[in-house]
Amino acid sequence: MRCVNSFGRPRQEIMPQSAAAMGLGSLHRPASRGSVCPVRQSEVRKRQLCAAPSAKQGVGDKSDSVMFSSFAVEAAPVGSSDQVLEVPNLRHRLGGRPSPFSVHNNFGGGFVSDLDRVALNSMKFASSESAGASAKIGGANGTPSSGSALVEASMEQLSIPLPPWAIRAGARKTIYFDPSQVTAAIVTCGGLCPGLNDVVAGIVNKLTDYGVPEGKILGIKYGFRGFYDSAIKPVVLTKKTVDGIQLQGGTILGTSRGGANMREIVKRIDMWGIDMLFVVGGNGGNAGANAINAMCQQHEVNCCVVGVPKSIDNDILLIDKCFGFDTAVEEAQRALLAAKTEASSARKGIGLVKLMGRQSGFIAMQASMASGVVDVCLIPEMQFNVEKLCRYIEQVFERKGHAVVCVAEGAGQDILHLDGNMGTDASGNPILEDIGAFLKNEIKKYFKGDADIKYIDPTYMIRAIPTTSNDRVYCKVLGQGAVHAAFAGYTDCTVGMINTHYVYLPIPTLIQAPRKVNPKGRRWNRLITAIQQPPLV
Repeated sequence: MRCVNSFGRPRQEIMPQSAAAMGLGSLHRPASRGSVCPVRQSEVRKRQLCAAPSAKQGVGDKSDSVMFSSFAVEAAPVGSSDQVLEVPNLRHRLGGRPSPFSVHNNFGGGFVSDLDRVALNSMKFASSESAGASAKIGGANGTPSSGSALVEASMEQLSIPLPPWAIRAGARKTIYFDPSQVTAAIVTCGGLCPGLNDVVAGIVNKLTDYGVPEGKILGIKYGFRGFYDSAIKPVVLTKKTVDGIQLQGGTILGTSRGGANMREIVKRIDMWGIDMLFVVGGNGGNAGANAINAMCQQHEVNCCVVGVPKSIDNDILLIDKCFGFDTAVEEAQRALLAAKTEASSARKGIGLVKLMGRQSGFIAMQASMASGVVDVCLIPEMQFNVEKLCRYIEQVFERKGHAVVCVAEGAGQDILHLDGNMGTDASGNPILEDIGAFLKNEIKKYFKGDADIKYIDPTYMIRAIPTTSNDRVYCKVLGQGAVHAAFAGYTDCTVGMINTHYVYLPIPTLIQAPRKVNPKGRRWNRLITAIQQPPLV
């Protein structure tokens, strides 16, 4: 029997003719995943106070309590649904089955439980005077209340309060798809970033490990438009086709920004029988994934939509870092060191380097700290006055004869857009004026030609390089975690690292706003303390 959904057409048993002609093969979708829905058991764990060992208990005795010689601890209150940042799932529509990795206990490493938790906030502040602390308002309409709490200032950008725990990422003992019947698709969105190929390879390899047949993993070309543009065809991805792609920059799938027709995308997901869609993108890409999931639910299309957070600017909320960020910082240092060489080799030399950072100055801040050669760092989160900047550069000249200035591309836009009107690109990002070229001209005017300014913009060189070893490992784990999420039945979520542990997070929580550098936080304070940068407002 063929399934009919709210699009009013039966599911096709093969790809549309245009895609089938490519030799993608039959992508048959069975009418039902299983008739038995898993029973959701109550996630309740009692608090237990672990008593000190009694005289009758020996070292080798088995006990449910944790033993301490002189004190007791209270178990963390995990497992309660009202304490966890919940992630949507499709388990109520799907039948559970044992993981194919059960036979060897996931290669000897064991499985993650749905009751495993990761703390969202690693800090407990003594007062609002503590460095990096902020009073999060807990009352209605932003008014103070007894529910106000101290949180890290970076959490201020969240418009909703968060529970203390997140769901831990990883392989589950029970999965909700038959791997032999799965069709999966991968799409990369937005600007280039080191690590895109690494993530694609990680996803393909783990899908294959689960047992997804060859010919059932599709690469969607050139972003979301690749779903419905008749001139663009999907490609089949296998372990062989992704072998070694992590050594290349860019993405073998191509990418594009914005312009997605969600209804057409979901139609193709339904027609092609796609069970899992992996979206590798930033805030815009994840917002697209969220919209795709919403339309899939509206039309009863059973597809798990899972994101992998990509942002070279490192501007996605909550997670420790985005993939590609470490690589970008490493490469950005090369530009700063070149600027140092140029500046120090000239009389009154100024090395001016513009780095990525549309709304967040993480790359500029981190590269400035790491390189140790920067005298002034300008980021979008901190306003500055051009005349005060030039006067400070004069002071640096008096001390050392030259200066290195690092500026994030989004810094000083309030100076360039005095009317406050900034357009947006296809992804909804603000269109920026060139702050680097502007500063070069303003500094030249101030010094009346008596300064040798070298302006360096390494943006496209940084975006296009392969990953460093740390990022390469991170990308592989993110790709694996995304596949585990889909097989666990989770949807409308992304995988990321929080407090050094991998978690699943609901996409709507992450896309509320771009993550920004906290001007009162410890990281920014460490930099301006190290380079002795004064306020420039």
